[in-house]
Amino acid sequence: MRALRVVGLDDDGKTVILEDPARGERFTVPADERLRAAARGDITRLGQIEVELESQMRPREIQARIRAGESVEQVASAAGLPTSRVERFAYPVLLERSRMAELAQRAHPVREDGPDVQTLGEVVAHAFGLRGQDYAGTNWDSWRGEDGRWVIQLRWQAGRSENRAHWVFHPGAQGGTVTTMDDLAADLMDPNPNRTLRTVRPVTELAKQALALEAAEHPAVPAEPAARRPEPEPAAPPKSRSRAKSKATAEARTEPEPRPAAERTKPAAEQPPPAPEPEPAAAKPQNNGRKSEPAPRRGKKGHPIVPSWEDVLLGVRSQRG
Repeated sequence: MRALRVVGLDDDGKTVILEDPARGERFTVPADERLRAAARGDITRLGQIEVELESQMRPREIQARIRAGESVEQVASAAGLPTSRVERFAYPVLLERSRMAELAQRAHPVREDGPDVQTLGEVVAHAFGLRGQDYAGTNWDSWRGEDGRWVIQLRWQAGRSENRAHWVFHPGAQGGTVTTMDDLAADLMDPNPNRTLRTVRPVTELAKQALALEAAEHPAVPAEPAARRPEPEPAAPPKSRSRAKSKATAEARTEPEPRPAAERTKPAAEQPPPAPEPEPAAAKPQNNGRKSEPAPRRGKKGHPIVPSWEDVLLGVRSQRG
């Protein structure tokens, strides 16, 4: 690496002229922010400029995302930067989050009758003692929400499940106050409920083997499907009911009255015979004052007698036949 000396600024004032004293060669360097920070010896500013040039995420945005609850690894993955460069800007914000979590443990939980005398840390430690869990294995954290309030988180392991309880921290006099945000936080605030809490212990390898052996000896039998119940018949609408009722009433009215039992058991011989129906009178001929005309004469074979020409001309009727 050759050593160069500064000759001066170019005529435009934006370029620095450098010269190699051994060979007399000259070089130009842009007079930008990086050169000014290097001339001042501001290493922090040089790192910020490097991040701004290599990534689209500015240092202020990195700190804002860390303050909102993201981890260094998440921000580094989103920005496409090494973790070491993100930690440089995340370190002061992580200290702020840790400080707020400590202050929240000294705050007083808000109950129905007002703030509690005990602090949040004391109440949670007492609840863990009643449950037989290790309070030393818990992890406190905090971050600032979108509404500007600080959210406090308590994370602990119970058996195979990882639990998280959240509170909202309100800084103020006498340590401030905290209010619950979920059911787990509410359960920790009331360590003496009516139901007894079961102590959860870690599952050992021997217990795992026993469970596997029991499952192999007693396989699960599929449950038989339940018999289908017959569906009830739909009830008749009100109109059809009224029609059926009126029809039954009409039939009851038209039904003949029942005869006495003595008449029903009387033999057929004792019953009087039915009266003979009168024969229709023969129709009498009506003359109306006219003489009855004789019936036309017919021959031996029943054919009518045809008059001869003489009878027709003379106007007489012959006596034939």
